[in-house]
Amino acid sequence: MYPLLIFSLILVYFGFLMLISWLTTKGGNQTNEDFFIGKKVSPWYVVAFGMIGASLSGVTFISVPGAVGNLAGTNGYFSYLQVALGYTLGYWIIATVLMPIYYRLNLVSIYTYLEQRLGVFSYKTGAAFFLLSRTIGASFRLYLVALVLQTFVFDAWGVPFFANILFTLLLIWLYTLRGGIKTIVWTDTLQTALMLLTVIFTIIFISNALGYSIGELPQKIWHSRYAKVFFFDNINEDRYFWKQFLSGVFIAIAMTGLDQDMMQKNNSCKNINEAQWNMFSFSGVLLLVNVLFVSLGALLYLYANAMHIDLPAGTDKTFPTLALNYFPPTMGIFFLLGLIAAAYSSADSALTALTTSFCIDFLDMDKNRLKKSVASLQNTRHYVHIGFALLIFLCILSFKYLLQEAVVSAVFRVAGYTYGPLLGLFFFGIFTKYKVNDKFVPLVCLVSPAICYFLQANSEQLFNGYKFGFELLILNGLLTFVGLLLIAKKT
Repeated sequence: MYPLLIFSLILVYFGFLMLISWLTTKGGNQTNEDFFIGKKVSPWYVVAFGMIGASLSGVTFISVPGAVGNLAGTNGYFSYLQVALGYTLGYWIIATVLMPIYYRLNLVSIYTYLEQRLGVFSYKTGAAFFLLSRTIGASFRLYLVALVLQTFVFDAWGVPFFANILFTLLLIWLYTLRGGIKTIVWTDTLQTALMLLTVIFTIIFISNALGYSIGELPQKIWHSRYAKVFFFDNINEDRYFWKQFLSGVFIAIAMTGLDQDMMQKNNSCKNINEAQWNMFSFSGVLLLVNVLFVSLGALLYLYANAMHIDLPAGTDKTFPTLALNYFPPTMGIFFLLGLIAAAYSSADSALTALTTSFCIDFLDMDKNRLKKSVASLQNTRHYVHIGFALLIFLCILSFKYLLQEAVVSAVFRVAGYTYGPLLGLFFFGIFTKYKVNDKFVPLVCLVSPAICYFLQANSEQLFNGYKFGFELLILNGLLTFVGLLLIAKKT
């Protein structure tokens, strides 16, 4: 496809996002309350639909379909659905255990719960691990999309990779600057719709190209060599069912229920009942969407085999290569719109959540709102917003030279280290009545990931060939929980 056409699509799409930003913020100056929680007036069904795009991001859009063809890898075949099934149970736990706590305490930042329950050091440690987790996660997701744009647009113009990233982040920063969560709720809805339409249209196009009717399409996919879902044979495998299912449960709890980004949207609903309806409906639709993505993956490889197309070595390049080099231009346009939507839907909400968490958890903006002028607090928020955009920029640049594995695996592997302490902290607070020697909590939360790293690096020698997969998150959370017990004191 022509680079100028692709670039024009990006600008047109950005124009729509700016229009949404203007519509959601017109009528006066936007306060920090508007930015952080949208005055708690977000419709639950809009939040639920928009959260699908924020949860999936460019990683699911590109990496999950591509990973279907990696038959010897962690997520080859349809094994990713084992993780997705675990998500469903995890979201139920979020709705029934975590969200009532957040609403009862009327939290802006969910990490203030740790201050009330365990102490200041626990609170700051939890918030710091979120900032680390979300910065790395958002950078991973945006990095994948930036690579595609670099290959098919900016390389043709001789534009360096760093300029590509700066351009993308500048666009995101502009339309999230004023509106915050009020804007994100609605832009996520648009972006989710575009992403899902792209997947559906691509499936229809490939089925027509291969001569499959819509009625026989499920049967063709199910009888393909890729449609193996469950793996019970070898517990040492990364994709062994119970490892992936339980990992999915705790990934959902940690990366959604203990994540300021995702919970900030839920906390913008009118009340707890609407927020729970949001979570229950979101979990069901998300499972169906993941089925769509792995089905698309099978069709991509069936199409490539039928057309005798040599695919690149990296599975993350499968979908972009076919869509932009071998599909008709119309399908290429849909792919780009879906890809851009996937990138923006995760990066914009992450930037908003990072800004919120830092302002509330480290600058105490919620506590100082009566001591400082509104203008001063808003200026501070703007500077923080810029700072995190620059931090994400630096992280993406580092991935360019350090990352070698499929991004979907990298995201969950890093999450095992960074979200594990959050899991341990919240579970300790909710399911025990102990206090802790608060000043030792940061040490516990640093030692636990370090032990996990050692065990993962040496697991095959220590545990008779056993390899840790996504379940590393569970182990990390458990070690943190045990460490907190060791420094606990009875009330």
